[in-house]
Amino acid sequence: MPRIGITGHMNLTPASVALVDEALREALGPYAGDDLVGVSCIARGADSIFAQAVLDLGGTLEVVLPTSSYRDQKVEPDHAPHFDELMRRAATVRMLLFAETNPEAYEAANQALVSSCDLLFAVWDSRTGDKGGTASVIDYARSQGVAVHVVWPDGAARG
Repeated sequence: MPRIGITGHMNLTPASVALVDEALREALGPYAGDDLVGVSCIARGADSIFAQAVLDLGGTLEVVLPTSSYRDQKVEPDHAPHFDELMRRAATVRMLLFAETNPEAYEAANQALVSSCDLLFAVWDSRTGDKGGTASVIDYARSQGVAVHVVWPDGAARG
């Protein structure tokens, strides 16, 4: 059973959340059960949708965060209850030692995530972006020989 990581867009439109959730659950379906291990940074959007799906399908969640202060620095109040629930249900939480949540910390967290998985799901609209963003994580995974499965359902959009 492969260990599956996630990267993807945070700024999904409200209508896209359900589309992405359905597509991720379908992609995770063949792996459902006790042997499923999902690795996520549990940010808003793709990361937390994936993490919830892994748990709902009977899998184990492992969390990687760029800093120990990530929640205080970056988690918006409307996402905090879901973030806290995912943290509570995570089997392991790995916090990197960066003082600030910045592009360097995100990049390091993404590299730690990629290094701990065999397969990377990417909720990605195929557009390039900034360092530490979805496209750079995909490039890094491919450079490390980690298979990437892009998930972008018809009708999905970024806000």
